[in-house]
Amino acid sequence: MVKLMVGTEKGAYLLKESGSNWNVTGPLFPGWKVTAFGTAPDGTRLAATASNWFGVGVHRSEDLENWQQTDEPPAWPEDGDRKMEQIWTFDTTGDRIWAGVAQAGLFISDDGGTTWAPIDGLNEHRTRSEWQPGFGGLCAHRVKIDGDHQWVAISAVGVFRSDDGGAGWEPRNDGVDAVGLPEDAPRPEVGYCVHCVAHDPNDPMRIWRQDHSGVYRTSDGGDNWEKIETGLPAGFGFVMWRDDSSGRLFNVPLTADANRVPVDGQLRAYRSDNDGDSWEVAGNGWHESPQFDNVLRGAFDGDNEGTFCFGTTGGRLWMTRDNGDSWQELDPSFPRIGAVQLLP
Repeated sequence: MVKLMVGTEKGAYLLKESGSNWNVTGPLFPGWKVTAFGTAPDGTRLAATASNWFGVGVHRSEDLENWQQTDEPPAWPEDGDRKMEQIWTFDTTGDRIWAGVAQAGLFISDDGGTTWAPIDGLNEHRTRSEWQPGFGGLCAHRVKIDGDHQWVAISAVGVFRSDDGGAGWEPRNDGVDAVGLPEDAPRPEVGYCVHCVAHDPNDPMRIWRQDHSGVYRTSDGGDNWEKIETGLPAGFGFVMWRDDSSGRLFNVPLTADANRVPVDGQLRAYRSDNDGDSWEVAGNGWHESPQFDNVLRGAFDGDNEGTFCFGTTGGRLWMTRDNGDSWQELDPSFPRIGAVQLLP
């Protein structure tokens, strides 16, 4: 039985598969924007909320239906000039939870998400004054951890890597096109609008990247990036997912930054079985009628065993259970979807 948590502009929803139907619980957190889901080291579920009136919240649950808000979510100093707008991602590695936030920064929790501490090596980086927001804000939206090697993706700043467990960080964007940069201008250290990253846990230095300027791959942890768009109808989008059981990559192309809809109205996931060397439409089941929904950077998840699901700005959910060979649009519809978590 498949279970899903779906975060929207108007609360969260819990979906439980029941035969050919879906039982829906919600809205949870009514009146809140639900921006991210996670799992604490002890299995407790986490949800992040945001509100123009109540600020950012972290909520914990043991049963997905009864939630308790913590008292100390990630926060910037009250006397500073940074605003805590939302939590974009949770990443749990070992006994530690990492949270990427907007305005961009990293925080860690060693007590299951109850309290949080800033990672000053990134948050106070020497390039901080040059960081600028993308269309979705100045947001740290992906964290990848492999021992002392750690990566964070920040829009519209770029990918940073730490090789000493998070004490020091350096930009890693060579080979990525900087949007709007004049041909004769020197390459900046920051200013690269990364939309999403995925990596191979067995070879963590191998990373795939959906950027504002295209689709890229690195085999050296970000020191050098190469563009990999053969077969894709466009290089713009927000989705990059790797199924670790097979190595298959998934991407959902959109027309362009100025026209963020599926190419020719054909909402499709694309897949690659050769590390991104080439891409093709993933399987069947897609609508032939025009579909103009977008898929946002937090609105997808998979179990690394062939099940993958994404939600759209139109409130629809698409799922594959056979690693992209066939797709099904689920019956329930929701407000604009920004976060999805596939549950065991």
